[in-house]
Amino acid sequence: MSYFAERLAALHATRPVTVLGAAVIDVIADAYALPWRGCDIELKQQSVNIGGCALNIAIALKRLGIAAQNALPVGHGVWADIIRNAMAKQDLHSAVEAETGDNGWCLALVEPDGERTFMSFSGVENQWQQGWLDALNVPAESLVYLSGYQLASPCGELLTAWLEGLLGVTAFIDFGPRIADIPDALMARIMACKPIVSLNRLEAEIAAERLAVNVENLGAEWQQRFGSALIVRHDKDGAAWYDGDASGYVPAFPATVVDTIGAGDSHAGGTLAGLAAGWSLADAVLLGNAVAAWVVSHRGGDCAPGREELLLAHKDV
Repeated sequence: MSYFAERLAALHATRPVTVLGAAVIDVIADAYALPWRGCDIELKQQSVNIGGCALNIAIALKRLGIAAQNALPVGHGVWADIIRNAMAKQDLHSAVEAETGDNGWCLALVEPDGERTFMSFSGVENQWQQGWLDALNVPAESLVYLSGYQLASPCGELLTAWLEGLLGVTAFIDFGPRIADIPDALMARIMACKPIVSLNRLEAEIAAERLAVNVENLGAEWQQRFGSALIVRHDKDGAAWYDGDASGYVPAFPATVVDTIGAGDSHAGGTLAGLAAGWSLADAVLLGNAVAAWVVSHRGGDCAPGREELLLAHKDV
């Protein structure tokens, strides 16, 4: 049995995990090109899936056998009903129920090369309340996932204050494309919590620009400025990680790209699963790479693999 297969077969959570963020609807359509001003293009609808960064991660953790407290606001309306029913079928439940309001949705356009472009409509997932946060049980040693979509929204200040008040936890933040929208003062407070941060190559360029450094030097500069772990995902070229004086590169798993929806989320889910099991950051990123490779080879962002599927797909790695 390969090194990866041995680690995966023994995957067992030793730390609590809380996933906080969005459950939304993804309306996914094929587009021969992105729309331009004044155009009228015809789309081919692929599917209507449940999605959202946090929900994709919750699905990935569930299928890998890692229990998590899922704080995904679910409201009341057409979209919320679809989300609630779909989650129930996967034995997923949210610790947060919104009294009023519907969930948001996203139109995802997939170009012929698999690249995706999102147009999002916000809902209750970005209307966090102090009472929802107060009701969550987040013990010491927990891993806490947060998304840039919520941190850049009007509730970002509330969520940051809540994170600052937690004791002995490790935050895992995927800022996503909204990293450019988070004010400097709020970003400083977030980074003072010493989160593990995961960025894709474009987000890394934005982060480097904010720090006024070359992207090639981002990892070292990040450690000097913030002293917290950083993962930079380079899709088919693997992922780099930086943690204090240590750093490394984890190669990608082979994949035939169908669409890239949920690739970053699934990578975060796999990485969180490894960290929850007490794995090193390098090994956790390896699991993230494996899960992401599976997801980009299948349609939709909610298609994370189970442990047996991963073992069969990568038994020789």
